[in-house]
Amino acid sequence: MSEVRLPFMQQTGGAVYRSAVWAGLTLELKEDHLLLEFPAEADGLSSAVYGGGMGRLKQVVNQFVSRDYECSNPVRDMEHKLQEWGYAAAGSAGLMTAVPLVHAAVAEEDTGSAAIFCCVTAAAGNAARAGVLRSVLAAYRPGTINIMLGIDGRLNPAAMVNAMLTAAEAKAAALADLGITDPENGLMATGTTTDAMVLAVSQSGRYGAEHVYAGTATDLGGAIGRLVYGAVTGSLKSVQAGKGS
Repeated sequence: MSEVRLPFMQQTGGAVYRSAVWAGLTLELKEDHLLLEFPAEADGLSSAVYGGGMGRLKQVVNQFVSRDYECSNPVRDMEHKLQEWGYAAAGSAGLMTAVPLVHAAVAEEDTGSAAIFCCVTAAAGNAARAGVLRSVLAAYRPGTINIMLGIDGRLNPAAMVNAMLTAAEAKAAALADLGITDPENGLMATGTTTDAMVLAVSQSGRYGAEHVYAGTATDLGGAIGRLVYGAVTGSLKSVQAGKGS
């Protein structure tokens, strides 16, 4: 299992984590957000509230907001924040979280056919089970498990979707192994009601071959699963330990 790091514990801002597997990729803790910057534009696929869908990405921000954040227009709010921070709107994806950013967990691995970076901020206060009848939200809420996944390698579009499926399965497995349940029905949770994920792929020829699959039976998918599982677990345990201190 790859090592999971909590690089910003005991930090209050201004700390930078530099990837050991993807040269030039940095994750920086700012006063009110995490900034993930890629060394060059990457192919993106995401459920981000801002800049979601498919497109080219240069950076991802994960903004900390309070639990009572008035979230009637998160896209407008994120646009204003990007301007305030001095980031270009083009090439940006924006996530929001009420998880204190020092609990961000990082895991990464070089498989020999791709380099994979994963950062997760996670809490389970609104854990939920997919596939059952339950309450729904009438409006946007900040994400509780936010996954930022970067891959330095070549993936076709189908493999990018496959990678996100594998990441979602790993997240659900981490919640199950931690015994986290949906408070509405007592069933094992598969996520929370407000999760979000961003995938960025360099499409670099550094490793040669193009990946056309990213399921759990592949080297790529296996590594994605391990990293997401580890980072989700690490961030959740960090948050839980912080509440107990």
